[in-house]
Amino acid sequence: MPLALVLAAALPRHAGAESIEAALARAYQGNPQLNAQRTIVRQTDEGVSQALSGYRPTLSASAVAGEQFTNLTEVFPPLPPVAPNGFQFSAKGYSTPRSIGVSGQQTLFNGEQTANRVRAAESQVSASRETLRMMEQSVLLSAATVYMDVSRDAANLSVQQNNMRVLERTLRDTRNRFQVGQVTSTDVAQAEAQLAGGESSLHAAESTLMTTKANYRRIIGIEPADLQPASAVDRLSPPTLATAVAAGIEHNPSVIAALYGVDVAQLQVKIAEGALWPTLALQGSVLQQTYANLLEPNLFVGTAQVSLSVPIYQGGAEYSAIRLDKENVGQQRLNVEQVRDQTRANVVQAWGQLLAAKAEIDAAERQNVASEKALDGVRNEAQAGQRTTLDVLNAQQALVNARVNRIVAQHDRVVASYALLAAVGRLSADVLRLNVTIYDPSVHYQQVRDVWLGLRTPGGQ
Repeated sequence: MPLALVLAAALPRHAGAESIEAALARAYQGNPQLNAQRTIVRQTDEGVSQALSGYRPTLSASAVAGEQFTNLTEVFPPLPPVAPNGFQFSAKGYSTPRSIGVSGQQTLFNGEQTANRVRAAESQVSASRETLRMMEQSVLLSAATVYMDVSRDAANLSVQQNNMRVLERTLRDTRNRFQVGQVTSTDVAQAEAQLAGGESSLHAAESTLMTTKANYRRIIGIEPADLQPASAVDRLSPPTLATAVAAGIEHNPSVIAALYGVDVAQLQVKIAEGALWPTLALQGSVLQQTYANLLEPNLFVGTAQVSLSVPIYQGGAEYSAIRLDKENVGQQRLNVEQVRDQTRANVVQAWGQLLAAKAEIDAAERQNVASEKALDGVRNEAQAGQRTTLDVLNAQQALVNARVNRIVAQHDRVVASYALLAAVGRLSADVLRLNVTIYDPSVHYQQVRDVWLGLRTPGGQ
């Protein structure tokens, strides 16, 4: 039986059949894990806005109001000829001091720390986008895999159900032949044993299908119903292993994210070195005081100044921070090599699995044809007394195994093609041409990058 017919009969019919492209589109739009990663990218976008705040002035306002009791006595020294013996002045009473002030500061130079923080934040945004691409690939691959898992397990259940019907008919025929003395009780026992084994396989297939359906609901978001046969996506992958490896090393989001990690680490070194430079800032303040004390009913102070702070020695912590960040640069570079090696291994593994799956399909097709012929021959020979009941049962089991192998090979063929596409960094909604609105992380980035004020997110929260 062709696999398409097996898969088509495996699940109940509904008004609208679900294709693998539709399932992937559902996962792309609604998978909670993927949507959570998108929120992480939006959080990272705010890091650039925070870093840019270093270019902007800081303002603060203060206001004070209260009640104050003053008991003041001042003795003045002799002041000839006005007051040759000096004099004493006393003041006592309550006052209500009030003050209001505004102060601000604008950093003019801080060793390029602000500029480097902005560049580091931008690199972190780029790295987070590549991490999002990794998550998109992971979710799409999981969705394609679970789609094929449900198709495989439903088809396997159909095969096991058909096998049960055949084994039940075989047991009836064996018992009838036993009644007329054509076979022995041993043949009946063998048929009963085979039927019991088939029943066990049927229950296992039912349990496995329940599990894969639950995983389908978790990843795709809906219950599986009437899944259509899926095709492999080899056409979207590089044609040779060498080009696939090269594409993986160049375009795999894991590698690109690791390279951005090196950029961030190098900028962290520059930020730490900036702490050794002087800091130049423009400061200004305005203060209005009323009844600061009994003798000063009104006071207004306005200041403007340039402040220069030169670090000389802070216990050596700043030098330790620089050395630590330099070691981190070395670690990130080694991490890039590790990720490249892992990517290369993943591409080779996926390529090998795809080649094996193609060969397995061809072998499974030939196995099915041969098993069907063998079963027909054994049944005919058994009718002529040249074969035993056990031979028929073994031939029937061989055919069941061949059909299951074909189903598994078709499953592995499609899954391996998606795995290869993910390994080379091309498993995306855009490349697959899914009927979805492509999520563009740069939209939110542009919305929040230069915002000076505001509590609401672009999403309205």
